[in-house]
Parts: sequence; structure tokens; C-alpha cells
Amino acid sequence: MSVTTALAIYFILWWLTLFVVLPWGVRSQHEAGDISPGTEPGAPALPRIAAKLVWTTVVASIVFALLYVVYVYRLVTFEDLDRLFGF
Repeated sequence: MSVTTALAIYFILWWLTLFVVLPWGVRSQHEAGDISPGTEPGAPALPRIAAKLVWTTVVASIVFALLYVVYVYRLVTFEDLDRLFGF
């Protein structure tokens, strides 16, 4: 796998992971009881974006490392997938 391909795959995994991590620990302003004037009550009270970006990087790196090991050591081949899905 070339470096460019690895970076592209990591970038896609990072974005997918971001959308998984974003709702972690979110409390709305309504739930927190502190609604700022002019905002939607369902908006996050404390979004903690920096922490979510760190968690996204950690989770995406672990997933990428697992997928890379599977690719390099050929732990799952196309023939295995063919048998699994019955094509």
C-alpha cells in the first residue's frame, strides 16, 4: 500500500469516526437548564470539540492500524470474502 493510499484511507476513516464520536457525552442546553438567549434549546451546552477531535484521532488510528495489519498479513483475502458472502 502506498503512502498516498494509506493517507487517503486514514482521512476517510477519520471523518467517519468523527461523525461517530460527535454525539458522545452531548447534553443539550435544555437538559443542562441553561439556555442562552437566541439559541436553539437542543443545541449542545458544552460541545467539547477539542476533546472529540482527540478521541476521533485515537479511535481512527486504532481502526486504521487494525485494517493495516489485516491488509499486510493477508488475514482476510478476497477468496475468504467470496466464501463468506457466497458469490
